[in-house]
Amino acid sequence: MKNYKAIVIGGGFGGLSLAIRLQKMGYQTTLLEMRDQLGGRAYVFRDKGFTFDAGPTVITAPECLEELFTLAGRKMSDYVELMPVTPFYRLSWDDGFEFDYSNDEKSLKEQILAKSPADWEGYQSFLKYSKQVFKAGYSELAHKPFLSFWSMARCAPQLMKLQAHRSVYSMVSSYIKDEKLREAFSFHSLLVGGNPFATSSIYTLIHYLERNWGVFFPRGGTGALIEALGKLFTDLGGTIRLNAEVDEIISEGKQITGVRLKSQEFIEAPLVACNSDVAHTYRDLLRNTKAVEKPRRKALNSKYSMSLFLIYFGTKKKYPNQAHHQVIFGPRYEDLLKDIFDRKVLADDFSLYLHTPTVSDPNLAPPGCEGFYVLSPVPHLEKGDIDWKTAGPLYAQRILDYLDEKFLPGLKENLVTQRIFTPEDFKSQLNAHFGSAFSIEPLLTQSAYFRTHNRAPGINGLYFVGAGTHPGAGVPGVVNSAKATAEVIAGDM
Repeated sequence: MKNYKAIVIGGGFGGLSLAIRLQKMGYQTTLLEMRDQLGGRAYVFRDKGFTFDAGPTVITAPECLEELFTLAGRKMSDYVELMPVTPFYRLSWDDGFEFDYSNDEKSLKEQILAKSPADWEGYQSFLKYSKQVFKAGYSELAHKPFLSFWSMARCAPQLMKLQAHRSVYSMVSSYIKDEKLREAFSFHSLLVGGNPFATSSIYTLIHYLERNWGVFFPRGGTGALIEALGKLFTDLGGTIRLNAEVDEIISEGKQITGVRLKSQEFIEAPLVACNSDVAHTYRDLLRNTKAVEKPRRKALNSKYSMSLFLIYFGTKKKYPNQAHHQVIFGPRYEDLLKDIFDRKVLADDFSLYLHTPTVSDPNLAPPGCEGFYVLSPVPHLEKGDIDWKTAGPLYAQRILDYLDEKFLPGLKENLVTQRIFTPEDFKSQLNAHFGSAFSIEPLLTQSAYFRTHNRAPGINGLYFVGAGTHPGAGVPGVVNSAKATAEVIAGDM
């Protein structure tokens, strides 16, 4: 394979992970990134001495990242430092109740007993169930490609035993009775774009995954982890080209032959792997490829995850009691999620994730300052009846007013820098279909074999990696998708 060439389109976590594996396998691999830096959704903004990670900030399952370095005979610690975060999350409610969720069994027991004594036993049973799902859904299946219906059918008995047809919230509720604790242990599917009331209970595995390995943050921000993966790839001899936007994937008959850039440059390769948005790839990059008509229709007709509204901001004062990760539940839970996922309307209330990276790494802001981003799950753009140019600044002001009043006193008068990122930006800057933040929604009917395949059907040499393919979104998901795709390529070639 030493003379084989491969192209990876998109330099997010999934694209980088696959590029590293391909280069190590002997392919001369070129990674093409349309923006001016690697990362995809893990882009980095800098302003007035502040460093803002644009996307994923909750780093879990470090073993799948470490494996990439081990494959290359390197140590991840020589490239980047992962710092443990405690608590994993501070969970806060509108009425003032707070719950510090961590790996500290004693603290968890004290907090659960104080809130709802009857739920401690139920929580222990839920943890055991989450561990079972983790072993089946993550350890055994996350890195395995599902290319045939029978590969899915073989797993059906186990999935039925684990009640995969039930939702995350339904399974949590079967163990835990207090409503706030139900919310505390069911919100995780939102981190991969899934509605807890619709996403398969398989995603309860995230709870045990965090309890098993912990939650981490890279020193220097998520961007430092992206830089480490990029350096590992180039250390192995790989080529990175930034500002290299692909216009079309080219084929002859049913064989991929390479890509043409927007600059009209043609780059030849018999193998192209797409970390680009699935719908954008099939609709735009493969627009003249008749052999993929069936998977194109499937991609365009899939249900897509919600979008996000984000505010990146910095203050000229410190907030010493702030947690690194804070989830703020609004006054509604299920009904708000119906607004976001089903009705697709911008509600008057919101739930928020507040990220304060300077808690772990003060160097991400000037001395005496604090850096933040806050995100709110919002509808994607399918209905198209929210004008984000008008609604965005107003929505941002409502969120900042709320944070100032409830959690960050003096916020507005101490703001140094601020910018927003809307569903329209997901669409225009990331080519995300409907401005979706997590690609295809993680429903049971859109998982494993029913998700975009790691190998594209109908054509030779075309593969997918990232949030839109198996196993799905989230850093562990897309890194494991690279392992699954690499396994398919190894078998094919």
